[in-house]
Amino acid sequence: MTRHSATGLAARARREIADATSQNRFVDLLESGGMPRERLVWLAAEEHRIVSSDRRSFALLAARFPEAPSGELFLGLAQGEGQALTLLSDFAAALGESDENLRNYEPKPFAQVYPAYLAQRAAFGTASEVALAMLANLEEWGAYCSRIAEALCTRYGFRKADVGFFTFFAESPPGFEEQALDVIASGLASGDDPEEAVRAARLLHAYETAFWDALAEGLS
Repeated sequence: MTRHSATGLAARARREIADATSQNRFVDLLESGGMPRERLVWLAAEEHRIVSSDRRSFALLAARFPEAPSGELFLGLAQGEGQALTLLSDFAAALGESDENLRNYEPKPFAQVYPAYLAQRAAFGTASEVALAMLANLEEWGAYCSRIAEALCTRYGFRKADVGFFTFFAESPPGFEEQALDVIASGLASGDDPEEAVRAARLLHAYETAFWDALAEGLS
């Protein structure tokens, strides 16, 4: 019954996120072929901060919830963020930017609300909140990454090796959905509030939207 409830909760969160989804101007403009190089540097530098923060957030969650199934899920996510950082360096290098340049970049405040919220939930939230938020938002994020990788190669002359960061995130990690549903079910069984979990999913989506809007600000 609890696993059934977790599946239903995930479906509800996905519906609410789909209803709130609007056009992604940054990705649309990227696909048009007219994205200024400066904005690609913004993308790399903002992601460098986001992935670095998310890696620590998932490591904290693995420490807070070390028992299965939560510990395995969050440890795997932290390791995945580590892989992504390496791939992001390849994209930055193709742009002519070093890791030091990425670290010295001045971030856009609204581009960083997503990792700030994830860090807050990592410190104070439940495992089921984070698992549901990640599960419900992963499909949209993956679709954007797939579109970005394709556009960078076909419209801007990047090699496939340069866009590995985006192709890495274009597909869900093997077994992720089952793991996440197990974490959600376990949390619900122990008394986690399902409304708070859905709220976390909605907020994470809103903050991801703010990220894309910040990258596209001022572009026409």
